[in-house]
Amino acid sequence: MVSTVPEIRSLPVPDGLEGERVDAAIARMFGFSRTKAAELAAAGKVSIDGSAAGKSERVHGGAWLEVEMPAAAAPVRIVAEPVEGMEIVHDDEDIVVVLKPVGVAAHPSPGWTGTTVIGGLAAAGYRISTSGAAERQGIVHRLDVGTSGLMVVAKSERAYTLLKAQFRDRVVDKRYHALVQGHPDPLSGTIDAPIGRHPNHDYKWAVVADGKPSVTHYDLIEAFRSASLLAIKLETGRTHQIRVHMSAHRHPCVGDLTYGADPTLAKRLGLTRQWLHAKQLGFEHPSDGRWVEFSSEYPADLQHALDVIRADSE
Repeated sequence: MVSTVPEIRSLPVPDGLEGERVDAAIARMFGFSRTKAAELAAAGKVSIDGSAAGKSERVHGGAWLEVEMPAAAAPVRIVAEPVEGMEIVHDDEDIVVVLKPVGVAAHPSPGWTGTTVIGGLAAAGYRISTSGAAERQGIVHRLDVGTSGLMVVAKSERAYTLLKAQFRDRVVDKRYHALVQGHPDPLSGTIDAPIGRHPNHDYKWAVVADGKPSVTHYDLIEAFRSASLLAIKLETGRTHQIRVHMSAHRHPCVGDLTYGADPTLAKRLGLTRQWLHAKQLGFEHPSDGRWVEFSSEYPADLQHALDVIRADSE
């Protein structure tokens, strides 16, 4: 029989969080998103030293912050479902390299009802590594739903372990192409700025002082009248890293309305997503350590936008 008694967790507020809002403190101390922390406070499930606390109250070092934990989410299942437009670029006994189309998630997650790379591979009869969480078996890295490009998925347990280590140790060569607004100065350079959760928007990320170290290298490929095509190499792999760094650099990816892109330009180019593509992927093959590299062409929507902006610049 499943217990219906709510789980209560209490922690003393560290001195370093002195003066923080309750929702911010909960997010930092208990690992919730800022939005979820605010919801818990609004529902009366948060107290400070035994007294109910609202989300905007301030905490003090040494006080006891008590939270009624939300019920565990239902487990996420992998649904075997064909993915239109997903291409198999390479396949052997250890790995499968796929070209992920836009609008497809890497793996299932709460609230996502669309197709996934994992589900597409399952529908095609691929057997992949059982390592990792149940809903993301074989996944060693991810691409945003709104970003197309190359992904490698582990088929064997050996491949999963070795590929995860390569991503962790930054051995993998990940190269993207991005069409950004304006002309970066300098035209080639490095953005070294920490990234963390956006302080005001739960679904966004931002350059923040207490974020994780994040490094993006970029080089100009081609300049247009109103935009620049860049080759981008990631040294780290934070969520939305390229999008956040380019936006913070005042040159958001064309079409990336979440991070401040011009909607008029996106409409003129026929874009319904950010112009960002995982173009190349290189790593040591887990079977024998040889270096392998894969490359891909632009999807039709990105190529069309590029053709239009190139013609406008002539």
